[in-house]
Amino acid sequence: MSLNVLYDLAVLLFAGLISAKLIKKLRLPDVTGYLLGGLLIGPYLLGILSAEAAEGLAIISDMALGFIAFTVGGEFKFSYFKRVGATPIVIAFFESIIAVLFVTLGLLVAGCELPFAIVLGAIAAATAPAATVMVIKQYKARGPVTETLLSVVAIDDAVALVAFGFAVAIAGTLNSTESVSLLASITAPVVEVLLAVGLGIGIGFVFTFALRFFPHRDARLALVIAFVFLGSALATALNVSALLLCMALGATFTNLSRTSAEVYSLCDQLTPPLFMMFFVLSGADLNITVLPSIGLIGVVYVLLRVAGKWSGAALGAKLMKAPETVCRYLGPALIPQAGVAIGLTFVAQTVVPQYAETIRAVILCGTLIYELVGPAITKKTLQKAGEIDAGI
Repeated sequence: MSLNVLYDLAVLLFAGLISAKLIKKLRLPDVTGYLLGGLLIGPYLLGILSAEAAEGLAIISDMALGFIAFTVGGEFKFSYFKRVGATPIVIAFFESIIAVLFVTLGLLVAGCELPFAIVLGAIAAATAPAATVMVIKQYKARGPVTETLLSVVAIDDAVALVAFGFAVAIAGTLNSTESVSLLASITAPVVEVLLAVGLGIGIGFVFTFALRFFPHRDARLALVIAFVFLGSALATALNVSALLLCMALGATFTNLSRTSAEVYSLCDQLTPPLFMMFFVLSGADLNITVLPSIGLIGVVYVLLRVAGKWSGAALGAKLMKAPETVCRYLGPALIPQAGVAIGLTFVAQTVVPQYAETIRAVILCGTLIYELVGPAITKKTLQKAGEIDAGI
């Protein structure tokens, strides 16, 4: 590792520490401070961290997302689903699909072409678990809304990938003069989801078994790091979702091991600096120069995605007779959107290349807005639900 890389890591940590300290005066979540600090030092404002340096630190994002997914997977306990049934699954389906429908129809009304509206609308389904997890951890939120939220954002990624697969298949058929296998295009994302989950479950079994031979805390911490990194690496090698794989790993482990609480406690001691660097780096990647190019399409996307998530979560919760606090407060906490959505834009470029620049600009702009306001809204929402102390 070069001295330049060590310097860049130090910059990320200093920026995170100072921005979190300052943002506390506004009573906003630390993650908002990290993002703003990264935005300030990034290549689009002060340039303290160059675009090349940010790209060279991409491994930080891979490591952090692996642990975030592993943490979310730890909430998938059989005892929880035995108690609440299919409620989180139904909510995740409705909030994802209604967001897709709202955005797609809104874009069509705004005069966009059908293939473009379908692809951009499908990306609206994705939700970012990272910022949500950080807010919950910082304020130690507990209650039915928090429980449901963690489960929904985990299931959401699977729904988003499948929905996007359907959208790409339809858009590709509409946009192509050649013969396209609609069935193959639709089944591909389903296979990807199943492969990621299946691998995660398999690695989870091996991890749980291996843990028996390492009773000491230091060894267990090293082992969990090794398995999370292994899961992320396999996902990358096989071109499947690392988030889904690591979630499945965490879910399998938490249901098989009696010592899962201890292991997650060890992770909590390791991950804060990693998460800090990840969000500062994410802030540095937010391209503020795309804001002027958002236009009517961007406004439709940003507003209707929020409306779809909010109303879809409320509808799913009411259908499943979830607690009133879940019906009222879950939707606003589903606003953040980042990595998965940006990743899907690269796929979209191959399906509707003539719209690639517009789709990327809209998603980057949406990410900038959602990531900066989302954590604060999540905090306020959980306070109103009575799951975070109102005085914090």
